[in-house]
This record gives sequence, structure tokens and C-alpha cells, in this order.
Amino acid sequence: MGGCVSTSSHSTCSSQSNGESVSSSCMGIRFRGRKRSNSDHVYVLQNLPSAPNRIFLNGKSNSSCIFTQQGRKGVNQDAMVVWEDFMSDDTIFCGVFDGHGPYGHLVSRRVRDTLPIKLLSFFQSPQLKQNVSGKTCFQRNLKTSRECDDSEKDCFIEDSQNSVWRDAFLNSYKAMDKELRSHPNLDCFCSGSTAVTIVKQGSNLFMGYIGDSRAILASKDANDSTVAVQLTVDLKPDLPREAERIKRCKGRVFALQDEPEVPRVWLPFDDAPGLAMARAFGDFCLKEYGVISIPEFSHRTLTDADQFVVLASDGVWDVLSNEEVVDIVASASSRASAARSVVDSAAREWKLKYPTSKMDDCAVVCLFLDGMMDSESDCDEQGFSSATSRSIHSGAAIESDDGQKSEPCLQRNNTVRSSEDNKTYGGLADDDREIGEAVPAEDQNWSGLEGVTRVNSLVQLPRFSDKSPVS
Repeated sequence: MGGCVSTSSHSTCSSQSNGESVSSSCMGIRFRGRKRSNSDHVYVLQNLPSAPNRIFLNGKSNSSCIFTQQGRKGVNQDAMVVWEDFMSDDTIFCGVFDGHGPYGHLVSRRVRDTLPIKLLSFFQSPQLKQNVSGKTCFQRNLKTSRECDDSEKDCFIEDSQNSVWRDAFLNSYKAMDKELRSHPNLDCFCSGSTAVTIVKQGSNLFMGYIGDSRAILASKDANDSTVAVQLTVDLKPDLPREAERIKRCKGRVFALQDEPEVPRVWLPFDDAPGLAMARAFGDFCLKEYGVISIPEFSHRTLTDADQFVVLASDGVWDVLSNEEVVDIVASASSRASAARSVVDSAAREWKLKYPTSKMDDCAVVCLFLDGMMDSESDCDEQGFSSATSRSIHSGAAIESDDGQKSEPCLQRNNTVRSSEDNKTYGGLADDDREIGEAVPAEDQNWSGLEGVTRVNSLVQLPRFSDKSPVS
């Protein structure tokens, strides 16, 4: 699994008018031009607080609601964002980010604030603009011959559009990880973050993701029943393609004896750091040994049967299945309270299923695809207001840690460790631990370990077993 795709290989057609807008009529890629400084960092600090229609604290927007709640492990390491009118009036950016390690909460918030800006920057990059101005849209060059029908043209346009968006995600994620590596005040050597990000533009849903956070879709089937469709794959170390890459890079993949269902990534020469995911931002101690920040990309064309999208971190998916989350959102008393309802349900399930465990952080984003919310907001009843949630802070802003966080999985993650087990692992501080991970969407169902609380990175383990692990 290789490096990023260069945007220079793609041809787009665009028009620019008075510096106000840039659009690609042939591929449906539309965005408003924004005058930027030469630095993403400067853009974030100076312009992000005034960005309209962007929420990252508990609250709601015109078409979504978000909620996060701190678990029992320490500082909330989850972050989330919804940015409406992201590139154009019909474009929405959503993301959930699950930090891990000693500084995971700082990494997840940094990614939350900076990654969308880098995605915007891609479409305004000189490299892309050169392609835009120097090439003609393929659609205009298609000869209206008998061999080329409309369906073939539409297929090519869709493929070209996907190629541009794939490049946008690949380049943005690469630039994000590069910035974290060189950040002067943020130690990402043994800290990092997952990311599940989607851009909804019209009837198109573009997704880029790393780690084990998950996105699901609620859709109506032929019987008019609401069903759950998993949109992303949990990128865990034991997925065959992920394990092969890690081992090829001399990293080791194995699970501890006390948590056989949690595969982890280890250095070739030491039983550290024990990262429970195959891809992440940060975690530079493992970047030479197979852990990467290259995102998986996928595209879905939405239909009238599609109802809403839910993004969440693993605090939710450890105890709730995809189907249960869809049912909770669909039956919520109001759309504005849907995200909180999911978190409340997860909290109850943690107490019932794992009474001796420390509940994990939870973060949930619910995006309603019809673009409608309740006529009357119940935000005040939930303890937050829409107006307050729209107060945007820079990446350095201090945030409330009483929010929730969740991560994706097929049925239930249930990959957690009991508080007594935690004592076995060298007494790591709660802030140095990461929460449970999601189950691979394709390969297997995971059974749970009773009364447990899982961490995503163990950082360092004592030699508690004479049996040498098998990589």
C-alpha cells in the first residue's frame, strides 16, 4: 500500500470569475475561493474562529447534531467537527477524531482544526490550478460518436471526480501528518489520533479515514425498514493487508495473553508501544515499522432512501452495534438530541455490561441527509445552546471535557480491559491510555472480555510473560 497519488495526473476543467469562485462543471466539484495567507497555520489561528456554520462543541447546526462526553479515564481525547457551507452552499464536512497516548487529546484537536483547512488548500493549490487552467475537460473532448453514449460519459465524469477527491484526501492527510511531525510544541512520538472524515456535496459522499473510527449510514430497504450500512473499514493491525505491510516493515503484530482479541503493533526490538490500530496520525515511533497515515478513500452516491450518517469513536461501538445506533437515532425524541441519545445509551450499556470498567470517551456526529432539523430546538433542555456551540475557537482554545466520544464497529467492539488488569501494565496514567478499538468491518466478529477497559497504546510493558510473542 503505497504513497499518495499526485494531482498532476488528473485533468479538470474549471472557470474562475473575478477571484470569487472556482468550479469544475464537468465533475461537479464546486467551492468558493477564499483568500488565504501563505500558511495553513496562520489561516487556522486567524480565520478559523470566524468561520461561519462550523461547530465542534456539543450542539446542533442546520442539518446535524454533535455530542461528546468524557469517560472515566481522564481528559477527553475525542474531538469532532461539522462545517456546513464548507466549500459551497451544498457541501458539508464532518469528522470524528480519537486521540491516544499521553498527548492524544492535543493531537485530535489539532487534526480537527487543521485537516479541513488542508483539504480546502488542496483545491486552491498552484499545482491544481495549473492543471485547471492548462487542460481542457475530457468531457468536452468526447466525440459525440455512436460508440460513446451518455452512460459512458457519466461514468468517466464520476471516475474523474473521485480521482480528484481521492487526491484531495491523500494529500491533505499527508500534509497533516507532516505538520504534526515538525510541530515544535506537540510531542507525537507516542501519541496520535484516528480520523474518520466525510464530505457531503450534493448527492455525493466522499470519505477518507485512518484508524478504527467508523461511519455508518441509515437507509430504507425495499420493505421501508431502516437498515444500517457500514461506510468505513476498521483499520486494525490484524487485517491481512495491514498485517502484511507492518511485518514487511519489520514491525510486529500480536495480542497480549490477557486480551487475545486486541491485536497490537509493536516495535521490532521492544514490547512497546502496543498500538491497537494500523493507521494513525502521529505515532512516529512506529512510522518506520508499518504504521501509516495514508487514508482509505471511498465514494458513495446518495439516494432518496438514505436517511442519515453517524460518525463515532469506539467508546460507542464497544457497547452498541451499528443497528442499535441507527435505531437510537431514528427513535430519538428530536433530531437535535440524537447524538446525545446515542451517548446516553452507550453510557447505560457500559454500566450494564462492564460494571467494573472505566467508561470510555464518546463522540458522535449525526448528519441528516435531508438537511432538516427540528422546528423547535431542545438544545436548552440538553444543557447547551446552538448559539454557544457556534462560538468557534482556534486550535489552542480550551474546551470542555464533559463531552462524549465513540468509535465504529460492526457489532460491538467489546475489546476492553478491567481495572484490575490495568494494574498489571505498569500503572500507566489514565491520560496515557487510549480507548477501545473498532472491529474490522469485513473479517470477524469479536467477543468481549467481561469487565474491561481497553487502551489503544500501552506505551511500555513490563516483561510479564516468559513466552515470547509470535509476530
